[in-house]
Amino acid sequence: MFKRALYVHDHGFRKYDGKANKICKQIVTNCWNGDYFQTSAGHFCEFYMRDFAFCIEALLKLGYQDEVLKTLNYALEKFSKHGRVTTSISPKGKCFDFPNYAEDSLPLLIRSLRTAKAKTLIKKYNSFLKREIEYYYGTIFDSKLGLIRSDRSFSSIKDYAKRRSSTYGNSMLVMLKDDLGALKLFNPFRKYNIRQNMMDELWSGEFFYDDIQKTSVFSSDANVFPFWCGAFDDKKMFLSCAKQIKKLKLDMPFPLKYMQKGAEVKHLKLPELFSGDYERDSVWMHLGLCYLDVCKKYKHPSFKIYKSKYLKTIEKYGNFLEVFNSFGKPFNTPFYFTDDSMLWASKFLVI
Repeated sequence: MFKRALYVHDHGFRKYDGKANKICKQIVTNCWNGDYFQTSAGHFCEFYMRDFAFCIEALLKLGYQDEVLKTLNYALEKFSKHGRVTTSISPKGKCFDFPNYAEDSLPLLIRSLRTAKAKTLIKKYNSFLKREIEYYYGTIFDSKLGLIRSDRSFSSIKDYAKRRSSTYGNSMLVMLKDDLGALKLFNPFRKYNIRQNMMDELWSGEFFYDDIQKTSVFSSDANVFPFWCGAFDDKKMFLSCAKQIKKLKLDMPFPLKYMQKGAEVKHLKLPELFSGDYERDSVWMHLGLCYLDVCKKYKHPSFKIYKSKYLKTIEKYGNFLEVFNSFGKPFNTPFYFTDDSMLWASKFLVI
């Protein structure tokens, strides 16, 4: 990453020819390496469970059925040999979690298998999946609380954040429960009303708290993923959350920032020494695209404006970049420069 940062500082990003759709199509093609879909054709050449799952529906709509199934087979083969579902698989096939066991890896794997209708893979890896579900239940879940346990933090979409029973994680948990039921897989969560527990513990009446600590920090991902995961399907609730996002200008200059500048949240210190505000008030394209998914579903009046801003940004840089600073410029520090050629471009093509 550091070597690439030095290069980009001196030479700039790769620029693809054409308008936004053509640029994005070239990027998706370049993210397929013959074995799996990489997170990017830049420095994130690993397989990331989270990023792939965010894109799977789009990839299927674009006609990549075979590549999607090959990617899932690749991931399951590596995970089963490793003995655990992890956040990531290195280019050399080594499974690893960053920075620790994640609350969303298994839910997003199961969602991917369901979305791809991967019945053969589900049957092939049924025993492994059952063990992983049991491990997830024993590691993540607090049966008394009926939510993700609150005595430790787990990896999530905000890798550096130290959160306790986050709204993001619990949204993934509801999705997992629903998908296990739909696929008729082992489901230790079936007797718990996780949705109601989320309402009781995490809903303020106007928006979702970041986590069970109920701090004053408003987090965008906590107010996107309850709806993206299908944990809640209430237009009035979503519009209330979106109103808060707009009030705090987290959708400016385009969607979507994790939080306001200067918000007092606990993050892992060492990564931030190198990456600065990478996961604070920066503008994340994958988070924004998931927000656009929900805006489109509920016919939010700003949806077309948001999409237009994405189109202009893609064409301005001739690429689909990973993250921007709070002013809408490509994010960089002396040690890090935003990745480019993101697989997330697939979502823009179908949104």
